[in-house]
Amino acid sequence: MENLDFLMERYDLAKGRLAEIAQEDFADQALKGYFGQCVDWLELMCTNYERLQQGLYETEGLETLKQWNHEMYEDIMVENYDHSYANPDYAVSVLGEEMGQLLCVIYTELRSLIVPVFAKDLEMLVIYMELFIEIYHSFEDAMAETGKLPDKETIRQIFYWFVSDYADIAAERAVAAQVDPSVGYGRDIVMNSDLSDPRYLFRYGSHVSDNEIRMSQYLNSLPSERIKLMADTYTEGYRIGFEMTGKDLSKKKTATVIFPIGFEAMVRQAVLNLEAIGLQALMGRGVMSLLQGSVGGFFGNDPNEQYGFDHKDDIALVFDKALIQRKLEVRKNAFEENKKWAAYLAGPAVIETFGKEPFSPVPKANACKLSSQQQAMQVEFRSQSMMLQMQYINPEERSFTIIAFPDTHIGEQFETIFDEVIGLNTLDYKLYQGIQQTIIDALDTAQTVRIKGMNGNHTDLTVAMYEMKDPSKETIFENCVADVNIPVGEVFTSPKLKGTNGVLHVTKVFLHGFEYRDLDIQFVDGMIGEYSCSNFADAAEGKKYIKENILANHDTLPMGEFAIGTNTTAYVVGRKYDIAAKLPILIAEKTGPHFAVGDTCYSHEEELVTYNPDGKQIVARENEVSALRKTDPAKAYLNCHTDITIPYDELGELTAVRADGSEICIIKEGRFVLPGCEQLNLPLENN
Repeated sequence: MENLDFLMERYDLAKGRLAEIAQEDFADQALKGYFGQCVDWLELMCTNYERLQQGLYETEGLETLKQWNHEMYEDIMVENYDHSYANPDYAVSVLGEEMGQLLCVIYTELRSLIVPVFAKDLEMLVIYMELFIEIYHSFEDAMAETGKLPDKETIRQIFYWFVSDYADIAAERAVAAQVDPSVGYGRDIVMNSDLSDPRYLFRYGSHVSDNEIRMSQYLNSLPSERIKLMADTYTEGYRIGFEMTGKDLSKKKTATVIFPIGFEAMVRQAVLNLEAIGLQALMGRGVMSLLQGSVGGFFGNDPNEQYGFDHKDDIALVFDKALIQRKLEVRKNAFEENKKWAAYLAGPAVIETFGKEPFSPVPKANACKLSSQQQAMQVEFRSQSMMLQMQYINPEERSFTIIAFPDTHIGEQFETIFDEVIGLNTLDYKLYQGIQQTIIDALDTAQTVRIKGMNGNHTDLTVAMYEMKDPSKETIFENCVADVNIPVGEVFTSPKLKGTNGVLHVTKVFLHGFEYRDLDIQFVDGMIGEYSCSNFADAAEGKKYIKENILANHDTLPMGEFAIGTNTTAYVVGRKYDIAAKLPILIAEKTGPHFAVGDTCYSHEEELVTYNPDGKQIVARENEVSALRKTDPAKAYLNCHTDITIPYDELGELTAVRADGSEICIIKEGRFVLPGCEQLNLPLENN
């Protein structure tokens, strides 16, 4: 970071210039409104920076803090978004086709200042202020010299070089927040705040709605033993993840704790639990831009999911091979500077929430879109970036855990449902372990597995199984209990691609925050062929939606995982409270057979030897795509993994088919029919 005195001098100069711009009468009235909004925003960020420096976020009253928080997000809230310069269609309608999209992206990038401001990062604040001033001067000078606006490319080049020139600062901040426990301010809030006073929530800078306040108050009202049960389940799952895979946790010193604000009562206990096993908690901020760079950490309520959807491809305005190379170079330098802490990172421990209505976005005509060439470059960039990270954070030495709870968006029965989910997350894993072993024993005899839908689901799929060399010592399915993926309840494998054919269909599913209706995916030798959904009247728009958000812009993906969810209790909870569509994939995948497209569950860990509780070695750890790691690593990994579940009420049949043609039916018309699995049907029958 630059000398603080020099930074303060730059800050004062920039702030003074903003005040002058606010008083100037720009000739173009549409642009005057836009520049005025940008100045108002930057001055608000300066005000918040100064409030934080003065400690006002610790001393002001609750209503004042609510107002300050609202000021930062009101422009993009659903009720205001139609007339926001952050809305690409509105920006183009007001600012014109030539400049509207670009100026919309620049304004959106200025909005990312919330992150560095609440981290008290003066350098980032200054460079964004200077970016705006440079752009304003470019318009001002062009109008003075020619009486015309500057051309779009002139402004785009200013923005391009801003992103490129300061990529080193962004990478430095992002990597440090990812691995260094001395970076970030989340831990101080969690461990040192008075959690009975909801004012602490506003110190994050994230959007704070009534949900976060109610969640904080509710968790603080629970008995300490209930909070401890939640935290213990979460951190014990994390520890067991290392134990089950034979990884040495004693080598590690940090764990990334990713959590929704409002859950501090649980997180504080979890931090103490992690410290008891030798790990410091990392709590970086969830988003850090220069076009949407990100790190794990805390997160708040999303005030408008459409806003995020509209801007997910903003990098298209500057994305080229030179920028990719620049980003990779500075990322490598940042890891080099932090390589000691990177080696100590044990992996993420994630708390998710669910409860909102599934989001179905509206495509905007003027939102940025990656060209086909840029999509290919993005896939390559993600691959190279992940391979670079693996040089410093060895995937064979790290693990993770994920647990989910409802938030107040779930409805009037929130407290009852929350209690039910605590029960789901703490089910007797020994009971499931035994039943799941019975299922695995049957599946291990199969050459293929046949899956068919019912009740409007037209799935008709054959999945080819890995061929074992010694069935007495080997198994192809993992017996998954409550460790890395909480709650308990699935068996899974990496299927063979050749011979995996047919149609996977789900009438409605919620993936990565997006809703899909009548999702239909065809597999040819394990690779995605055709695909469609009924979300949009235009079939091409639906296909684009799937390619961007499920295929991650790949032309095709393999079936990386085939699994059977066994948590019928979770299924019943979803139907009982009419929240099945709101369940996160973490729980939803346990409520029926599911199929993941993308990498296998053993991505980057194929050589790691692991065993099921019965002592058999799990040998189905790769497929024909991941096997390319030996000859062409860049093509072996897709850096995505999306689980798609068929619920029991849409499942007509799941049958293991042996090489001799004999069959073992495991599920028939939504019920487990394999002897030894009867107990899984009890929640279904008692519902």
